[in-house]
Amino acid sequence: MATTVEELTVTYEENGVETVKELDKKILTKGAWATVIYRYKEWNRSKEEYSEDKYTIRRYQKRDGEYQQKSKFNISSVKQAQEIIEALEGWVKEAS
Repeated sequence: MATTVEELTVTYEENGVETVKELDKKILTKGAWATVIYRYKEWNRSKEEYSEDKYTIRRYQKRDGEYQQKSKFNISSVKQAQEIIEALEGWVKEAS
């Protein structure tokens, strides 16, 4: 387990194959509770290739010196990601 937010990752390896490849991450919050958004690809065994980019937002809680994942939200498509961006941009504009 990770002891710092910077160590957190969604990268996952199974039987010598990187089945989840982290491409990028942005740390949104740090502290006892951390929020991180990741861009990643998943390995498709049948096609023997990586998926299109995917996105996930993860929340972690630090307990006993280590971060533990408490929740996640997977963004299912580029279209959904764009809709989230548009909604947030609209709300931010309204608030300012």
